[in-house]
Amino acid sequence: MHFWKAHAYGNDFLYAAFADVVSNDLADLARHMCARTTGVGADGLILFETRRGGARMRLHNADGSIAEVSGNGVRGLGAILAQEQNAATGTTFVIDTDAGAKRLELVSRDDKGRPVFRAAMGQPERVARQDVALGDETLPLVTLWMGNPQAVWLVDALDTREVLRVGAALQHHPAFPDAVNLELARVVSPTEVEILIYERGVGPTSSSGTGSCAAAVAAAAFGGAERRLDVLAPGGRQRVEWRDDGVYLTGWAEVICDGTWLA
Repeated sequence: MHFWKAHAYGNDFLYAAFADVVSNDLADLARHMCARTTGVGADGLILFETRRGGARMRLHNADGSIAEVSGNGVRGLGAILAQEQNAATGTTFVIDTDAGAKRLELVSRDDKGRPVFRAAMGQPERVARQDVALGDETLPLVTLWMGNPQAVWLVDALDTREVLRVGAALQHHPAFPDAVNLELARVVSPTEVEILIYERGVGPTSSSGTGSCAAAVAAAAFGGAERRLDVLAPGGRQRVEWRDDGVYLTGWAEVICDGTWLA
């Protein structure tokens, strides 16, 4: 089976055309291909079908579960389409996901030649503060829907141990029956937020597109940040703009390789 691998800020995905899929068990295929030591290795497997002006996609997390959308995964697919079509700056792609259509605009190429996309990620929904009991403590989380379930914990200092501890615990918490993506977020200034990420179905990741959007919304709504800011994850810096017509995410994606899956 032919596949591509692409990443955005270290958040990596494998891609294959629906028509080429060699397995009837897509969850099992995702687990095997995404395994870091016995497979190709990735945070998820994206199956897609090209269409006029874009593509349709379905995302399986590394554990085989289905995710509605990934901002970085959508841009990785955009990078593949741009490479295959030799797309020029200004080209737009519409990617149909389980969370609706996402419009990508190829705005530039960076100094390494990587395509930079501005993605229309849609409106944040159900933005609220929610106190969540976890053992003997209560976490003051900002919960929202960013095409997928998100929980943002606004903190004074980022702690890798905390994002691992809390992120794992929230995956089976009654407050989140479908599990949740967690971001620890620190407002550095009105125009910059730092985050650490724990993604459902994956675990800690170096970056997250929807997580960056969620952290920006939470920081603007409850943390004193502006609605246009940079979000800095371990994998790098992305631009998020929360406008009246929705949230826009700008950053690069890179196709690493393509190959043939033999197993």
